[in-house]
Amino acid sequence: MSIRHGLLALLERSPMYGYQLRHEFERSTGATWPLNVGQVYTTLARLERDGLVEQTGESDEEGKVVYRLTDAGHAELTGWFATPLAGTDRPRDELAIKVALALTTPGVDVRAVLQTQRTATLRHLQELTRLKAVADGSEDTAWLLVLDSMIFRAEAEVRWLDHSETRLARLAMTQRPAAPSGPTAAVPKDEPSDQAVRR
Repeated sequence: MSIRHGLLALLERSPMYGYQLRHEFERSTGATWPLNVGQVYTTLARLERDGLVEQTGESDEEGKVVYRLTDAGHAELTGWFATPLAGTDRPRDELAIKVALALTTPGVDVRAVLQTQRTATLRHLQELTRLKAVADGSEDTAWLLVLDSMIFRAEAEVRWLDHSETRLARLAMTQRPAAPSGPTAAVPKDEPSDQAVRR
């Protein structure tokens, strides 16, 4: 999700100033995407430039400027909610890229990379599960949906890590040179066998 559309969604609720938007954004997403107030005001300036938000002309007691959604901003937000995300709209999978590079970089133990990541992901999954257990199902529905998404993603990551380790183990088995077998296998090539000496 872009910060741009997140702020538009919040302004659909009611006019707000920057600090309010930052607080509501983090509250709505369970602080899974922390924002600094500079990002908020930079994005607001772009939204205002594009005609999607405007200043109300009002300010609070501290002089903070209040913003509201324009008709164009409402149309932009409606279109965003109605449009499915494409794979190209999502961030690249840094973990998959990291493992692929570890596999082809000399001196890197790719199995250690996988095991280290699995430990961290399982720890993160436990923390998410703990947060879900203490959330209020009636009051925190939006936060629970975000939590569920993060839990499913972490579970999928653990499955992928297990799959990757299994694939690498199978690959190592097929690439291992076959051990010599049979009674004549130990005879060096430049030395005659016992049968040759007896002749």
